[in-house]
Amino acid sequence: MTTLVDVGAHVPATRVPIRDLADELGLDHLELGVFERFFGLREVCTAPGEDLADLLVAAARAVPGLAGNEHRVRYVLGARTIATVAPVGVNPLHDAATRLGLDHAVVWTLTQHACASALLAVDVAGRLLASDGDPDALALVLTGEKAFSPGSRLIEGTTIMGEGTAAVLVGADGSARRAGSPVLSYATRTLGEYHQVPLPEELAGPFGVAYTEVLAEVVLEAVERAGLVLDDLALVLPHNVNRVSWRRLCSRLGLPIARVRLDDVPVTGHCFGADSFIGYAAARAEGRLRPGDPFLMVAVGLGATFSAMVLRYAPHETEEPA
Repeated sequence: MTTLVDVGAHVPATRVPIRDLADELGLDHLELGVFERFFGLREVCTAPGEDLADLLVAAARAVPGLAGNEHRVRYVLGARTIATVAPVGVNPLHDAATRLGLDHAVVWTLTQHACASALLAVDVAGRLLASDGDPDALALVLTGEKAFSPGSRLIEGTTIMGEGTAAVLVGADGSARRAGSPVLSYATRTLGEYHQVPLPEELAGPFGVAYTEVLAEVVLEAVERAGLVLDDLALVLPHNVNRVSWRRLCSRLGLPIARVRLDDVPVTGHCFGADSFIGYAAARAEGRLRPGDPFLMVAVGLGATFSAMVLRYAPHETEEPA
C-alpha cells in the first residue's frame, strides 16, 4: 500500500502583495479587484535570491524522516507543472538530489499532469516501490517551482503563483510497522480537448462549466473507491487556486466549505503542485488531523487533468501517536 511516510514543506517568508505585481502581470484595477475581493488572493510567497534547487532542498530538509534514511531512497521524482524550469544545461532536480546525498537514486521528472503532477508522482512512486519488492525502500517526491516570468506567475482570470515547495517521502510497505498515512484511493481524468494553454476563447466558456462538474465527479470517484462517503472526510487539502472555485465545488457536492483548508490562499498564492502537501504539513502541525481521519487531496492541472487522492491519517515515523 502506498504510504506518505513523511512530508516537509518550505514556504518562503517573503510576501509580496498582489497589487504590487499588477503592473508586471498586466492586471488593471478591475482585474486586481476580482483577484482580491472575489478570489480571496492577497499576497504571494516569493524567494528572491534562491533558485529552484534551493527551494527543493529546503523542502526536503524539512522532512524529519529523511535524515538518516537517505540510503533507503531508491527514486527521486520531480513533480513539475512547467516543462522547462531552467536554462539548457541546468538541472535543478539533479542538483537538489546531489546536495541531499541522493546520487545513488534514480532521479527523473514527471510533468504531464501540470499542477496535478504531484498526486500522480505519489501514485507512481508507490507502484515503483511495490514492484521492486523491497519493503524498506523509499521514494522522494519534490514539487513546487519558481515563478520566473509573468507567464509562469499568472494564470489569467484564475490565480497568481507562489514559490512554496514540498517534499514527500513515499513508501509502499502496507505492514503495521510502517508509520505514515496510507493512500486509500486515487482517481484522475484528463480532458484532452482543453490541452491548449491558454485556452482559445471559444473553449474558455465550456471549460468553466466542465471544471466544476468533472472535478466533482473525480472527487466522488476517489471517495467511493476508498469505501467512504463525503461525510467521512475530516479535511480537504486543496490546490489553492482561489476561493470561488472551491465555493462552487462545495456547493455542487453539498460539502461544507469549512471542511476545506483554504488558509493559505490569501498568503501564499497557488504554489504549483505543492499546495496540498504544504496544507498537509500545516494541518498536521495545527492538530487538524487525528489518527484514523480520512482526508482528501485535490488538484487540477491545466491541460486539463483533474485528480483526487484519499488518505487515512496516521502518525509518521517521527511523530508520537496522539
